[in-house]
Amino acid sequence: MAINQITWNGGLQEEAVELLRTPGHIVVTPTKVGYIIATSDREGLERKFAVKHRKRNKPGVVLCGSIEQLKELAQLTPEIEKFYQTCVDRDILMGCILPWKEGAQEKYLPEGAAELATDVRGTSCFVLKFGVPGENIARELWEKDRRLVFASSANPSGKGNRGLVEGIGEEIANEADLVIEGDAYVASIQPDKTIENRYEQGVMVSMVDADGTIVPEQHGERGITPCPTLIRKGVYNDEIVLILSEQFTSWDFRQGAYY
Repeated sequence: MAINQITWNGGLQEEAVELLRTPGHIVVTPTKVGYIIATSDREGLERKFAVKHRKRNKPGVVLCGSIEQLKELAQLTPEIEKFYQTCVDRDILMGCILPWKEGAQEKYLPEGAAELATDVRGTSCFVLKFGVPGENIARELWEKDRRLVFASSANPSGKGNRGLVEGIGEEIANEADLVIEGDAYVASIQPDKTIENRYEQGVMVSMVDADGTIVPEQHGERGITPCPTLIRKGVYNDEIVLILSEQFTSWDFRQGAYY
């Protein structure tokens, strides 16, 4: 075990909260699909990109601890909000590409962080129900400090961590200010899967067009475009496809279309 590694306490990991309250720190925490690197400012985002050797056109996702936080940060239509709410009610990990709410970037994004937390269109992926260990941290920092948490998978870019803390690799393990081990939690989410066939990412749905404008409401009408587009398969894929089919008359599937 690395000197900076602890085991998840089953609740709010205060050590992680305190680190992310101060500039430049990165924390590794378990999620429903493996381990992520979490940070809360420009300096931390720079460290995250460097240790992952990750292209800067792949911004960190925005972790939301609640639907209320999402509504404060992102542009939503009633249909998109209903989609998220259904996922939240069913404890389904979901991330959507959305524009920021007017004024939210200026109010909540740390200085200099926009370049690394948004894409060239100014949109971000806003994620909910990503796993109790990280949700608790993100919720605490938002509710107490109005501080955002950004994340990417905790593994060398293009390689999975298999849901095992040892899979994050020595470089990330040594660079992180804190590593929270929670292999048992990760395994509990997909108990019928093995390390070889488990999903290592969540489903991502784009709710914007090519210019980053939010998709129009459909109101049950057919053939409305642009429409929601599932751009990354992942855990809860079958459930999310069903929800999309129930709530949107038109939606699309374009695996890998984001980049």
